[in-house]
Amino acid sequence: MTTLLQQSAAALLSPWTGINEAELASRFEYPPDESLGDLSLPCFPLAKQLRRAPNAIAAELAAQVNAAGQPAPSPIRWRAEAAGGFLNLSAVGSEWIDAVLAEAESPQLGRLTDGTGRRVIIDYSSPNIAKPFGVGHLRSTVIGHALANLHRTAGWEVVTVNHLGDWGTQFGKLISAYKRWGNRAALENDPIGESLRLYVRFHDEAEDAPGLIDDGRDWFAKLEQGDEEAHDLWTYFVRESLKEFQRIYARLGVSFDRLLGESFYNDQIKAAVERLQAAGLLEESEGAVVVRLDAEGMPPCLMLKSDGSSIYGSRDLTTALYRREQMNGDKLLYVVGAEQSLHFRQVFAVLEKLDPTWADIELVHVPFGLMKMEGRKMSTRRGKVVFLNEVLEEAVQRASAVIEAKTPDLPDKEDIAEAVGTGAVIFGDLRNRRMLEADFKLEEMVSMEGETGPYLQYTHARARSLLRKAEILGILTNGSPADLKSDEPANALEAADTAAALHPQHASGAPNPHPLDTPAARACLFKLSQYSEAIRGALREHEPSFVARYLLDLAKTYNRFYNSGKILDLAPPQEQSAAGTAPGEAASSAICAAASKLRLSEAVADTLRHGLALLGLKAPDKI
Repeated sequence: MTTLLQQSAAALLSPWTGINEAELASRFEYPPDESLGDLSLPCFPLAKQLRRAPNAIAAELAAQVNAAGQPAPSPIRWRAEAAGGFLNLSAVGSEWIDAVLAEAESPQLGRLTDGTGRRVIIDYSSPNIAKPFGVGHLRSTVIGHALANLHRTAGWEVVTVNHLGDWGTQFGKLISAYKRWGNRAALENDPIGESLRLYVRFHDEAEDAPGLIDDGRDWFAKLEQGDEEAHDLWTYFVRESLKEFQRIYARLGVSFDRLLGESFYNDQIKAAVERLQAAGLLEESEGAVVVRLDAEGMPPCLMLKSDGSSIYGSRDLTTALYRREQMNGDKLLYVVGAEQSLHFRQVFAVLEKLDPTWADIELVHVPFGLMKMEGRKMSTRRGKVVFLNEVLEEAVQRASAVIEAKTPDLPDKEDIAEAVGTGAVIFGDLRNRRMLEADFKLEEMVSMEGETGPYLQYTHARARSLLRKAEILGILTNGSPADLKSDEPANALEAADTAAALHPQHASGAPNPHPLDTPAARACLFKLSQYSEAIRGALREHEPSFVARYLLDLAKTYNRFYNSGKILDLAPPQEQSAAGTAPGEAASSAICAAASKLRLSEAVADTLRHGLALLGLKAPDKI
């Protein structure tokens, strides 16, 4: 997980340290203070190998770097300085700037080859049928969607699966409740709301009438046995729930390759359990059937309940077998809450006991912390649930109000408000590490300031606005000058040395500092160079927040650069002439500086847009 600059420095130092380039590149750190340099190599691990003190190693390497005829073998020139046992390196010249920008301008921006030739099956979202799609479902949905995008950009063949909760005793409870208190007209008028009302009432009534629980179990048993009435009601609940879910997924920009609920595997569970039996793994325990995991330090994994019906262990075992054997997955990813961590450890252990070749398959549970609302846990059973669609609508309305106040004449402002509002909710979740509990605070999420999605979208739009102004002025963003619309005669520009405009030097040949060789621009360029590193980190840890935090850092460094001085600083040639510079040369120099700064702006905008897309956000060109 190294950057272009780390790889370049490693290529230079490798022959002198005897360490291969890949290993050396991974050892570089970023100095705590930018004034110390761009990269730092701790020399302490080299002391034993080179049999010298770390500070002596740093001093010798610094002398070799500064005396070497660079850039070969490194495409970037470096200046070195020893600081105790650290070798600090600073990139010099313009080659490194061009290299970083070229990487950001490439059509392969953000593309990796890590997963080439491999297929990953990603299980995420998985809401329960006949229950509202609440804010609590947001986490699995947006984390899973981001991980799917990240795997795609890393070369994986991705198959996304929505493992709908469309089976289980909750349907027996719902049918029981409907038979007692349901009304068909009310159900058809508001299928999800009425189902929630019935489900909550069932649990409230069951506290004083425990027999209701048995009635719910009986109705689920009828459903499993193919009872026509139970099956018709179940089919209705599934159909209406999917309609509601699809509306929400459309707003979030989420889609799935396969919608495979728990019921899809019903006819496969018996064969999976028989495979466990044939392998001698099943035991009876208090009437239930289990696989013991004493050697693995875990409690038994329950496969069949005492009445012989399936349970989560046998269902997820069957699901995994299908995803490996029928869907040909090389990696199986489950984006499910942290409360299921033990369950997945048990299922994965059972798979390896059943067939040791499962050790060759990457089985990953991606857990996440609870989503709370104002510090309180939400519960469908108690009716304490916040509908996600209502939250998205409020977020869009707030975004619309901000846009109306700032840019009331903005074209397509309804679509932009939708992108900003939904993006705020998505990013508000993804910006923090997934295992942290998330406290949903909509007002903070929608702000155009701070660590929010709208802040990133606004920064992207700001850069695009600058590029549109440059286009009006006739300045290209590829480092080349173009005709500048001004009162100065065209021949004043034509007289300028084109080479002087393409490269940061005066027409006389005297060196001129590169327009991007400033503290603010350097910080932005170095952050720009770390994009692939952020993607690899997110994939390694299955942690989309790595990309989210990177984008926030990139936006901050770009805004500091933006505010550090005029980017379109095109003073009239006569003013620059008064300062002792020929009019044509002054115009050429101004255009060159502006074009370089615009080139950086475009590279940042493209990277922000790409990164936001990976996280599931749109990047409007205007806000």
